[in-house]
Amino acid sequence: MRTWSTARVITLAATLLAATALVPGTAADAHAAGPPTLGACATGQLCLWAKPEFKGTRYVFELSTLDINSCTALPAGASAQSLTNRIGRPVTTYQSADCAETGEFQTYPGDGVWLPQSPYQIRAFKVWER
Repeated sequence: MRTWSTARVITLAATLLAATALVPGTAADAHAAGPPTLGACATGQLCLWAKPEFKGTRYVFELSTLDINSCTALPAGASAQSLTNRIGRPVTTYQSADCAETGEFQTYPGDGVWLPQSPYQIRAFKVWER
């Protein structure tokens, strides 16, 4: 069994950290760029963006115009890749345009959620009672 001295472990860790700072897209690079920008979405709204990181076409929905527990599809041919839920109710997003559970789906609480990138294309959603 090989053992490592504390000094050797510290040297190795410092070397790895220095190397990481030189690789684009690493934690060191992300830290230098600052925190991610959250998508602008008012209290009481559900906002979905066509592209990751709250970019592209934005779709905005308010509770007063939605049917609770009913499937709401995005416009035909549209999909979203990021979302903000400030509607005050849980929202389930679906890969399927008709809210079928045979595809991917995920529920997000309504107390303020910012999702910069969905793991799938969002094509529809349901708003639930609390």
